[in-house]
Amino acid sequence: MNVEKINLSEKFGKLPVGDYAVRLVAKMNNYDFKIVKFKGDFIWHSHPATDETFIIMEGTLVMSFRDRKVEVNAGEMIVIPKGVEHKPSSENGYKAILIEPEGVSNTGDVKSEITIEKFEWV
Repeated sequence: MNVEKINLSEKFGKLPVGDYAVRLVAKMNNYDFKIVKFKGDFIWHSHPATDETFIIMEGTLVMSFRDRKVEVNAGEMIVIPKGVEHKPSSENGYKAILIEPEGVSNTGDVKSEITIEKFEWV
């Protein structure tokens, strides 16, 4: 078995140019570890069957819920419970690690032009 460390800074540097990109960096049991960079407003969605974790590495994520907003800064994390409708946004952009079961779509229960069904590795 070949066990190697993962340099997250290096991985973030390999993301494509633009305001939004998501790539797989690791798997553990049945969980995907993804890196994401995002700037702007995402869409309202939920994940009916699973929780979703965002660990903010850089910048600020504003997680909107129907009744409030939560600001999540670098060095902080937020766990979105399954079935809870939410909308990520960021005026200046953020970089984060996402942890969720394998096969989870980025737009959950909503299909749109930004839906990713199968994630690429970086």
